[in-house]
Amino acid sequence: MRVMTILGSPRNNGNTAKVLGMFERLIADAHEVDRVNVTACEVKGCLGCRTCQNTPAEPGCVQKDDALPIFRRMMDADVVLYATPLYCWCFPSQMKALIDRSFCLATGYGTPDYQSLLKGKRTVLLVTCGGPVEDNADLIKVVFSRMNSYVQCKVVGNYIVPFCTTPGAIGPQAEAIVKKMAGDIVGVG
Repeated sequence: MRVMTILGSPRNNGNTAKVLGMFERLIADAHEVDRVNVTACEVKGCLGCRTCQNTPAEPGCVQKDDALPIFRRMMDADVVLYATPLYCWCFPSQMKALIDRSFCLATGYGTPDYQSLLKGKRTVLLVTCGGPVEDNADLIKVVFSRMNSYVQCKVVGNYIVPFCTTPGAIGPQAEAIVKKMAGDIVGVG
């Protein structure tokens, strides 16, 4: 199985990278892992021009940056895992730009011609946050669910690692979440 992971953290060696790395190592022997670090890519914000809606057979965004190759890799993957820290109850701006640009992956929304280049794709959300899950990481799950509904993906699960303050302090709780996630996604754990 090909698992694409998208690291959306501005900190390349931070909490999210550590937890994502734990997951990738756990499944790497049995599955292909393809990681994209969004902060190392050039992904501009959506222009809202709607030109993409004229090309249903491919990501038709007029901007020629790294978002288009990322979208093609997503289309080729069996599972797409979004790994992100929690910033102001949602995604960091670097990941949010990619999510906004995902608009180009579906055309004809609200019409009989509605279709998505990711239809049926399995997706996963992994979030690390410095505080609790309750009244803190609830909104990011709603945004993720709605974005996946729009591009007709199937959310496998939302996995939140609370109270991540430093990568060195990540321990058994994160390991348990990673094992559950791997079991739910690819049957490893």
